[in-house]
Amino acid sequence: MITSVFFDFDGVMTLDATGSQSICNYICRETGIDSDLFKEEYKKFNDDLLYGKINHKDIWKKLCSRINKDIDIQILNDSFINTPIDNQMVDLVKALKNKKYKTAMVTDNKKDRIDSIVKYYYLDKVFDAITVSADIGSGKDHEEIFVKTMQGLNVKSNECVFIDNQEKNLIVPEKLGMKVIHFDHEKRDTDKLVRQLSYLGVITGTEL
Repeated sequence: MITSVFFDFDGVMTLDATGSQSICNYICRETGIDSDLFKEEYKKFNDDLLYGKINHKDIWKKLCSRINKDIDIQILNDSFINTPIDNQMVDLVKALKNKKYKTAMVTDNKKDRIDSIVKYYYLDKVFDAITVSADIGSGKDHEEIFVKTMQGLNVKSNECVFIDNQEKNLIVPEKLGMKVIHFDHEKRDTDKLVRQLSYLGVITGTEL
């Protein structure tokens, strides 16, 4: 029986496919910097940011130097909280909690970004657990991030569903014994997601 539903963050809980997209779009829109240039330089730091080897403060001066523009780091912080959240998806998580399912956010992400977003949107009140790759130094291509989440909620893999917008991120949890659902971040068909959950025996209370 399914007792727990795990959600990816970017692309599932947000309208942008990735966190880097949200950050780059906001900063380039606010500063007028060429988006291709900024994205090219930013992605050079991405892996180290995702696995907690560095944070944005560590790389900010170097990044500004590479794009030849001095950007106030506050704009970066503003980009975090201006991530476009999908409120319909937040409502779905709340509906699951109301039905006594355990909920978790499992994300390959930057620690400072997620800390800001969780605090600003009170996501620690929405999810029972939040597991971030930068906190544990491992992402969704390894078991650790899923095992840690399950241990924190005291659940077994066959009790869990994991939802992600990238099919490659479904391989490991499926091997662990979880049910998995691929969510198309472009179509954003939440009704279909509810039906898929229902097929697995998860009653959200939002079914038509």
